[in-house]
Amino acid sequence: MNLPNKLTILRIILVPFFVAAILAGDALPHHYLIALAIFAAASYTDHLDGKLARSRNLITTFGKFMDPLADKIMVISAFVCFVSLGVADVWLVLLIIFREFMVTSVRLVAADAGVVVAANNWGKAKTVSQIAAILAVLFFQYVLELVRLGLVPAFTIFGADPAAVFVSVGNVFLLVATALAVISGVIYLRQNWKIVAREM
Repeated sequence: MNLPNKLTILRIILVPFFVAAILAGDALPHHYLIALAIFAAASYTDHLDGKLARSRNLITTFGKFMDPLADKIMVISAFVCFVSLGVADVWLVLLIIFREFMVTSVRLVAADAGVVVAANNWGKAKTVSQIAAILAVLFFQYVLELVRLGLVPAFTIFGADPAAVFVSVGNVFLLVATALAVISGVIYLRQNWKIVAREM
């Protein structure tokens, strides 16, 4: 197994540690910061494995399939945790999950037909927007955690409860990510519809 593929596997291995950190609650002080650090590290491996694969000509069929799958596992885990914590609207997360299952199904059908569907620019933009949204939500929640720990004085945002403001701003990030997810999903389906139709 080459180095880019090892980094992809590492990203999947980091997911349970990320989920454990984000859901730890008061049992683990600074748990949002820990979750943010793990997610940032996992996201960097996504950038690094692609860069190494291209620069060293180490692109493999395994990497083309597993790299986007690792992204989906990482991102969906974060979004499901956000819904559980009440910091993300469930309908946005459901749309993103539906899109991911649809694209994965298209990839599986294409693979069965001997065609490897690699990520396109829309898919990459979707991934970047999701990572940005997740990092933003984790940062906002960590600020609130610092207040609860007494390390930052309580404050308001133009007289509003910061928790409500942060959830609203986080949902704006998620709305952008959802829009890109839907657009990229439709593009994937259109580009590969002939393969899907042929296998029906």
